[in-house]
Amino acid sequence: MPLAPDAIIGRLAALYGMPIHTPHGDAVAELVLTILSQNTADTNSGRAFVQLMRRYPSWQAVAEAPLDELVATIQNGGLAQQKAPRIQAALRAVQERSPTWDLEFLRALDLEAARAWLRALPGVGPKTTACVLLFALGLPAMPVDTHVERVAKRLALIPATLTPEQAHDALEALVPPGDYYRFHMLLIKHGRRLCAARRPLCERCPLAPDCPASLLNPAPAAAQSSSKSSQSSKSSRTERERPPITGASTKASSSRGASRSASTRRPSSASTIADPASTRPKNDTTT
Repeated sequence: MPLAPDAIIGRLAALYGMPIHTPHGDAVAELVLTILSQNTADTNSGRAFVQLMRRYPSWQAVAEAPLDELVATIQNGGLAQQKAPRIQAALRAVQERSPTWDLEFLRALDLEAARAWLRALPGVGPKTTACVLLFALGLPAMPVDTHVERVAKRLALIPATLTPEQAHDALEALVPPGDYYRFHMLLIKHGRRLCAARRPLCERCPLAPDCPASLLNPAPAAAQSSSKSSQSSKSSRTERERPPITGASTKASSSRGASRSASTRRPSSASTIADPASTRPKNDTTT
């Protein structure tokens, strides 16, 4: 039977420390930065956000900038030709709904209505939606990036065949809402530090004794039988090879790189872009 979410949180918190959830309140900055982080390393998206902040004095200026200029500004973030029009379209939608560039109205909506409003924005999927709701507004939502998905699948918390979008729904149903932040933060940190995609450090993992994918655990009997059969047909083979661990998608994200620290983002003024160092919780590493 897979480990329960609270047991996973307890073991990982003993190794990494218990994350403290302090929503920062700047939903527009979260929205833009999460769009920039899609399919890129956190270092790159962070640089792109800094360049955007330096070049434009307000979100309105970003929304009204010439497209080719904005593309050049965020080029370091990767996929700028796709992200620039998405950012501008999302900002225009925000301005139509909230001329003061404030997404606090989402707090007053039913959670599913808030999700639906965000998901209707160009380029906004379940992860970006969850990041805005959880990190900025403190609403219960589970962001699932490549690290969370990979670790959850290795632990058999969710089926390996689930898509990233299905993984969001499955993990939200499995993890108590009050634990969303801690679970997300700890699995991201674990995915970056020990449970890496290609060379997981199972010998250092506190979850290894109960992890079906651990390299320290015996291979299933069927795999052993198959291996013996293979050995008999290949006499030169003296040792059975373990099948490689397969995990989540290859998307590098999340939020940004590694798990967020307890540092918080301060909300910017209604139309002015804040420095990302003060508006976005930092990660311990980047991806």
